[in-house]
Amino acid sequence: MTVLEFGPKDLKTRALGIDEARMLDAVMRQSLGVRAGERVLVVTDPPRRSLGKLFARGALRATDSVRLLVMPEADDHGSEPPPQVAAAMAAADVCFLPTSKSLSHTHARQDASAAGARVASMPSITYEMAMRTLRVNYRDIARTSEALAVLLSAADSVRLTAPGGTDLCLDLKGRTGFADTGVFTAPGAFGNLPAGEAFIAPLEGRARGTLVFDAALPVDDPEDALAEEPMVITVSDGLARQITGPGARDLQSVIDRLGDDARNIAELGIGTNPATRISGNVLECEKVVGTAHVALGNSLHIGGATDVPFHSDGVINKPTILAGDTPLIEDGRLAV
Repeated sequence: MTVLEFGPKDLKTRALGIDEARMLDAVMRQSLGVRAGERVLVVTDPPRRSLGKLFARGALRATDSVRLLVMPEADDHGSEPPPQVAAAMAAADVCFLPTSKSLSHTHARQDASAAGARVASMPSITYEMAMRTLRVNYRDIARTSEALAVLLSAADSVRLTAPGGTDLCLDLKGRTGFADTGVFTAPGAFGNLPAGEAFIAPLEGRARGTLVFDAALPVDDPEDALAEEPMVITVSDGLARQITGPGARDLQSVIDRLGDDARNIAELGIGTNPATRISGNVLECEKVVGTAHVALGNSLHIGGATDVPFHSDGVINKPTILAGDTPLIEDGRLAV
């Protein structure tokens, strides 16, 4: 499949519903601050094409300069898009990325941000999720996420535990925590929609312990992500060494294809969005208040040093994260 392009004349084919218009206006005005005359690019793929068109139509309520590109579905989260798409992203003022696989952890997204584009990444988002989670109080989410990011930045190390069996030690010394607030109005700003997390890239080669993903598994199918049995990962020297449970075979196949960098413990995150729920869609699950998530693979684009075309998150129920004796979250209750 080649990349398909649609312009404003191709997009005015269906009137927006009242709730759709309210959701889209909140995203365009509050979240991205789209202004008249700005160049907006929407990148999508065949499974998310209708959502791509919806966000493109929403952008047309704010500016006349809107392009929609439909690219082939990527192989993995973190796979690079076609060169045509990457060039278009770097030339835009605002990018919306409602794709099946995440473009967040790609050179294309990083280059677009470096060029000043404001980027909202929405991997695997659904219509229902967008309508339910994107009309939120972004100020409250920003306050909580930013406070947690400060605590993560100040911590030299943390210990993550949970009732399901997780017990993981991470070295954070010298790394910076980030807040995914949903407010991407500054040049080069980037984050997810739905938003709501604080996150950090642990130091490579240092993570050790056990990970038990018992809220959502690092798999693509939402039904499979809510498997009754957890995925258990043994971690040493910063790498996922042994993987058992549902989804283990698929995850191992990715590692076999991409190499040991895909085993890297790439991210620790804490959810802060009260409008989200455990839906099976990891994009949403990782934002749920009272959960933590850990990712494998690429950390380069969030302050780490591992560059691999793969990044996948699993979610943990009722975590406790301690920086020394200071809790960031305790039994799923935020400390800020």
